[in-house]
Parts: sequence; C-alpha cells; structure tokens
Amino acid sequence: MSFILATTSSSIAAARRGAKAVPPSLMAMLREDIACGKARDPAARSTLEIVLTFPGVHAIVCHRLANRLWRRGFRFPARLPSWAAGLVMNANIHPGATIVRRFLIHHGTEFVIGKTGEVGDEVTLYHGITLGGTSWAPGKCHPTLDSGVRVGAGCRVGANAVFIEDVPPGLTVVGIPGRIVNGRIDLDHHLMPGPVGDAIASLVDRFSFLELRISRLQRQLAANAPETTISHQGRMQ
Repeated sequence: MSFILATTSSSIAAARRGAKAVPPSLMAMLREDIACGKARDPAARSTLEIVLTFPGVHAIVCHRLANRLWRRGFRFPARLPSWAAGLVMNANIHPGATIVRRFLIHHGTEFVIGKTGEVGDEVTLYHGITLGGTSWAPGKCHPTLDSGVRVGAGCRVGANAVFIEDVPPGLTVVGIPGRIVNGRIDLDHHLMPGPVGDAIASLVDRFSFLELRISRLQRQLAANAPETTISHQGRMQ
C-alpha cells in the first residue's frame, strides 16, 4: 500500500459538519464515483461496463445507500446494503464510515473501512487494504485519509503512523512522525517495527548489560573479600 498524502482536510471537516451543511444528492455522488472509475482506470471502456461489472463501484454504491440510512437513524436497515457488499464483493465498509466525494476502489475486493474511518475527496484505494481500528475504546479509532490520497503500489503504513509527505513506492512507513524503513523485509502485522518498540528493546538491552556488569562486580568483590569463619561458640576467627 502506498500513501500519497494531500495537505488539506477541508472536505473531511465539511463532512464532520454534515448536520449543518446540505449534502449532495445520492445520485450526484454516484455519478461522480462512476466518472472517477472511467477517468482513473485505463481498463474501463464505457460507463455501462463500469456500472455492471466493476466490484469497486458496486461496493461504493452499497455504502452510499447504507450511509444515507445510517445518518437518518435507520441503523438496522443500513446494515443490509453493507452486509450485501461484504457477502458479494468481500468489501466490509461500515455504514457509519465517512467517505466524501469522487471515491474509487480499484479491484474492489478484500478491503475494510471501519466505523470512524474518514476518506476525503479524490481518494483511490486498491484491494487488500484495511482501515482498521487501533483501540477498543469508544470514539475515533480508525484512520483518516485526506483528500487526494492514493493507497497502493506496494507500500505499507504501520498502525498509528503519521506521514505528511509522499512515500516512494514499495517502502514501509512507521512511527510518529513517520519514518521510512526497508521495504524489502517481510513484515507480519504483529511484527511491524516502530519507535516505541525500538525504544523498549534498547532499554531491555541496556538492563541486561547492567545486570551482567553487576554480576561480575559481585563475583570480584566475593573473590577479594577476606575469608571469615564462625565457630560453634558463635565467635568469628
């Protein structure tokens, strides 16, 4: 996955103020999503082909409908389009996730967007991407993608990473602030490196070194100390 991050978040901020602003119509947003598929996917030959055969478009259609129902308080009915997208396209987008305008999912299968996830304008996602939660606590716990982000091209972004510059393809970004690590290593999710883990590992190494020195000093002191014995009368000799 690659993150090419934009510098503004005005569209997401506007979405957060959705209760005060008048949102665009559902059909207008769907037309923009379909137009994005035609503009950004060289394999797309016609609008009809996109509407009928592109699973990424089907997934976003289901989410647009589910999100409208969710925002109007119809929580259980909103789950049904989301469930259908997961069943047919293996696309798990929570009805409460905020996805603004002109959104495209290339090869729209095997991806997840959680309830508090936020996606700005002009964003492109590829398959196999998870905007998953980082905490069980209530409140904001899913990633935010600002406007103009593209996720793909073999890069990985670690959990809680913050990066505000372009990431070259094929690399891995971890930490706060984000830093690039070697993209060639095989990183399992539970082994993803980060500054906190590195700091803890350094402390453990330091403690082990100090314990070794203390042990050596204790042996030296024991070897240099005069021998004393205690008789059965209790007096030292």
